[in-house]
Amino acid sequence: MIEIEFDREDVARTRFALSPLWEVVASVRVLKGADEQGLHRTWTEQVRPRLAASARDFGALFDLIPVLSRSPWTGSIPSFLCPPPVTPLPSLAMELATLRATPPELLTTTSAVPEARMAALRASPAARLDELAEVIQGYWDLALAPYWPRVLTLLENDIRYRAGRLVDGGAHHLFADLDPQVAWADGTLQLAHLTTHGPRRLDGRGLLLVPSAFVWPRIFSVLGETWQPSLRYPPRGVGDLWQSRPKPVSEALAGVMGRSRALLLAELTAPASTTELARRSSLTPGGVSQHLSALRTAGLVSAHRAGRQVLYARTRAGEGVVEAAAAGA
Repeated sequence: MIEIEFDREDVARTRFALSPLWEVVASVRVLKGADEQGLHRTWTEQVRPRLAASARDFGALFDLIPVLSRSPWTGSIPSFLCPPPVTPLPSLAMELATLRATPPELLTTTSAVPEARMAALRASPAARLDELAEVIQGYWDLALAPYWPRVLTLLENDIRYRAGRLVDGGAHHLFADLDPQVAWADGTLQLAHLTTHGPRRLDGRGLLLVPSAFVWPRIFSVLGETWQPSLRYPPRGVGDLWQSRPKPVSEALAGVMGRSRALLLAELTAPASTTELARRSSLTPGGVSQHLSALRTAGLVSAHRAGRQVLYARTRAGEGVVEAAAAGA
């Protein structure tokens, strides 16, 4: 049991943030086997073939993210790979800039990372970190960018919910249903852990709370002196993240944009190609392409190249339109 001790300044400085870079790291753990319950199976089945078909070597990233066993308590992550974000919603580019600027003395880890990989990093920090950032960007483009609007909506909804809990009832109310492995009592946040025990002080820095789509059923803590103390936890509703059932076509939405475009927007519960959408919608590929072009011009759909395919996905605006139409119905 880890006991994180709060004083008044710590409570005042506790904040929320999202981290695209951390989602990269956590999702690689999932691809390497840290998802024995199959929560992310739909995503992995779509992403693994794309990564395999890519000409890029992802070893510089994958080697740094060990998954030691099936136990949810093992498989720690090198801290320098995912420093806590300093703004509430940084872009991946911002976080990669921070990664590129990592001081050489921080390029250490006790994780089960191949020594040759760490030695190469330490021997030429600037060049290797730049290479690592490029690999991460390539991974993001294939594995996460098409899904990011959906993931981002989930994470932002959780933060809104948590913020409301904090306003309604303070820290006790905030942490009461954060995760079964977390409990609040007498100014102390108790964090269940099988291998680490004892008190930890925040020393006026507060606690950074980062919801993460890919960490369930674990929580990850960063409590060292280098970074702001942080807790990465599963958001509410993560079990429904990859539900692939298309929503019924909203008659109201069809009246605004036409039935075919409303149908395609409803079908994009997951990124899909023009050919796949034509098959599912019974529209011609040419018709699908024209409708997707119009939806893309309107900012409701984005396009992402994955090898020889182009995958279309709803943007945040597209997600909002579909949800608003459903709520109105």
